[in-house]
Formats: sequence, structure tokens, C-alpha cells
Amino acid sequence: MRYRLFVKGLVGVLVLCQGYKATAQVVRLDYYFNREVHTVSGETKRFHYLWDEKENTGYSIWGDAFKRCGATLDSLPAAPTADNLKGTAIYIIVDPDTKKESPKPNYITEQDAGVVAQWVKAGGVLVMLANDSANVELPHFNILANKFGMNFNNDLQNHVIDDSHFEDGAIITAGNPLFKTAQKIFMKDVCSITTNAPAKPALVKNGITLIAQAKFGKGTVLAIADPWLYNEYTNGRLPAGYENDKAANDISAWLLARVKK
Repeated sequence: MRYRLFVKGLVGVLVLCQGYKATAQVVRLDYYFNREVHTVSGETKRFHYLWDEKENTGYSIWGDAFKRCGATLDSLPAAPTADNLKGTAIYIIVDPDTKKESPKPNYITEQDAGVVAQWVKAGGVLVMLANDSANVELPHFNILANKFGMNFNNDLQNHVIDDSHFEDGAIITAGNPLFKTAQKIFMKDVCSITTNAPAKPALVKNGITLIAQAKFGKGTVLAIADPWLYNEYTNGRLPAGYENDKAANDISAWLLARVKK
């Protein structure tokens, strides 16, 4: 089953990525604001939302979607600066740590937000992925989001009790410009997003914005209410009809299309 999904996904992404295959754009994932660790066989290791993490908690499948479009993956283990963002086409910040997740979390500061906003204004593509309010540090994340007319709200939406209630997390994406191939996705336990100019809703369910986008200067910002595209929900585990694997391809191609050549 997974082989068939891989083949289908590969064919789909090759079509989506026509025009981007030779760009070699750098997609840089933040490893500073999110830097969770756990102990494996007595050794402390980084985990959660890493490019090379093939477990359910990793982003290896999403990373592969970018690579099939010709992009290069990298990470940023330090606070963003004008220098270390040079050469970055897409910068992704996911699920900044709370004190529950890290004894000394690196909170996003006004200085960090200003650096990133200037980088976007000059043409960068920023992706911000939050979570439900109990599992993400929202107050400092919103220092950055507010620069673009977005606010991640302190709430819980699309709540899914367990695997017997997948439909509670269903979202129809057919016809949405973000999704060229995915017709229906799954997103569970998220926060809502409030938008003001220049931001606008990009995906709405029951009147609640779950993805927002903004044009800011020469750049683009995409805000998503959940970490969402990690392996657990893109590896074929979801019931038939849910197409998060296709959504990973769609979002990757959409983002790369907004990179200034």
C-alpha cells in the first residue's frame, strides 16, 4: 500500500513541480525555537519535526516532497539573523517550545521578529506552523505573526478524540488554490487564526481560519494552525479518502512557486 502511495505521490509531485526542478532553492527549517529532546538508550537526542527524522514525529516525508521539486533542505540551529538567513528561499518555524517541552525555551523576541520580517519583505517565503494552545508557545510566536496581520488564537479547534473519530478532523480542500491535487485532508487539535490586512484566510472550516496567507513586501507568509505535515499524517496511516500525502506535495509546490527567481 505504501509503495502504491509513493508511486502516486511521485507522479503527482513531478507534475506539480514542473518549472521548479532546477531551482535548487534552500528550504531551511528552524531548530532553535523548537528544540525538543528525549533520552534514547541513555543518550539525549533531538527529536520532533526534524528533516531527517523518519519516525512519526519527523518531517522526512515533507522534506522529500521539497527535494523532488529540486529544493535543498537545511536547518537553522540559531536565532535568525540577516547573515544566517542569506541564501534561504523558504524559512519554516514550527511549534515553538513551551517550558513543558524545554526547561529553557528560546522564545521569539521582538528583535527576532524584526529580522524575519525584513527578510520576508525583501522576498523571503516564511512558513509558521502552530498547534493547539496547550502544546505551543503562542504569545511570543504571535510577536512574529502579528507583523503580517496574523494572530494564532488561544483555543482548540478540530478536536479529535481518538482514531474512531477521524471525520472530526476532516477538511475539504477541493478547489482551494493551495491544493492542486488533495481533495480532503486531516488536521486535528489546532488553534484558529485571526487575520487583518495584509493577511487573509487561505483555508476555512465552519467559519474558522486554519491556514492564512499574506503578501508582505516582495515576500510571502503562510501560517498554519498545526504542525500538520509530520510523518504520522503523511505516511499512509490515515483512512482512505484523506490525502495529506498529496497535500505535502501541493504545499511544497505552492511555496516554491512564490520564491523569487
